[in-house]
Amino acid sequence: MNYIQLRKFLADFTVFSINDLQRLDPKFHRRRLNEWQDKGYIKKIIKGFYIFSDLELNENTLFEIANRIYKPSYISFEMALAYYHLIPESTYSITSASTRRTYKFKTSIAEFNYRAIKTGLFFGYVINRYNGKCFKIATPEKAILDYLYLNPRLNKESDFASLRVNPEVFFQKIKTKKLKMYLKKFAKNTVIKRVNNFVDFLSDQR
Repeated sequence: MNYIQLRKFLADFTVFSINDLQRLDPKFHRRRLNEWQDKGYIKKIIKGFYIFSDLELNENTLFEIANRIYKPSYISFEMALAYYHLIPESTYSITSASTRRTYKFKTSIAEFNYRAIKTGLFFGYVINRYNGKCFKIATPEKAILDYLYLNPRLNKESDFASLRVNPEVFFQKIKTKKLKMYLKKFAKNTVIKRVNNFVDFLSDQR
């Protein structure tokens, strides 16, 4: 398989793996990847995963890449909160929830952070589609719960204030019924108390 064939076969791929190439061509040799990198045709993201060098990098493509290079995972925590405009600024790294161990990849295109959650908490995400492609991201409710669940230090009003969550946007986008339904699945009194205190705090700020 030459590079022209590669572009044709993987025209619809945002990110591709060595396994993708070997499924297309069982005789494919990895040294071709080094040759194409040296020529500037492709870029290595992490071991085993590549993108074409002319790929337009934006929020959608970065989210899709994050989903693909560490499975199973979905965008959550700070990045999802920024995506829904619940916090005022975007974040430096692409943050995701995963049932695998906590891990961080510093790459040439972005920093990808994955935080481990229990298998029973791997829910509450949606599939957002763009240009015939897609990525998984937490709903606003689940992004809040994931964040508060893995940040037990957040207990006092000053802690909640430091998050700078916009109360008006919060109550516009967060469906209280869904939040409570999701919260029950966490089945941990300290988390339930933390979330309820946080919601009460935001309600008082309106």
